[in-house]
Amino acid sequence: MRETLFNWLGQNLAGLTCLDLFAGSGALGFEAASRNATLVVMVERDRAAFLALEHNARELGGTHLHLVRADALKWIGAPQRAAEPKYDVVFLDPPYRGALLQGVFPHLNALLNPGARIYAESAEPLCPDGYSAIRSGRAGQVHYQLLQPSEPATES
Repeated sequence: MRETLFNWLGQNLAGLTCLDLFAGSGALGFEAASRNATLVVMVERDRAAFLALEHNARELGGTHLHLVRADALKWIGAPQRAAEPKYDVVFLDPPYRGALLQGVFPHLNALLNPGARIYAESAEPLCPDGYSAIRSGRAGQVHYQLLQPSEPATES
């Protein structure tokens, strides 16, 4: 699925800002960083997973990586998010079979640059209000989609 995702997004992410909201192992965020993303913000609440992210970020020497240990839903819903960098690509791969994505989409559009794309993995196909699927696929029980806002994000 990762190969398909980066075929969809393009092999070079130079100049793009990325958010890996449920970072876990950081596979998507580190892959984006390796493809020259300008900034990759990785949010993870689990202590052990976060420590592994820190270790891997040090090993890779990525100065364009920003790690945040926080609950993704609390982090994305915080009022100060609107003043922070906007994102061109957002990765949403929450723990499997959770309802976490429902809490993300109401806050997401405020964090996006015009033309932004959202990659989401879930147990069921997604069709959140205000978003449309550009591409989609399925691998076993996992549905994956590349989404875009139906209404373009506005520049602040």
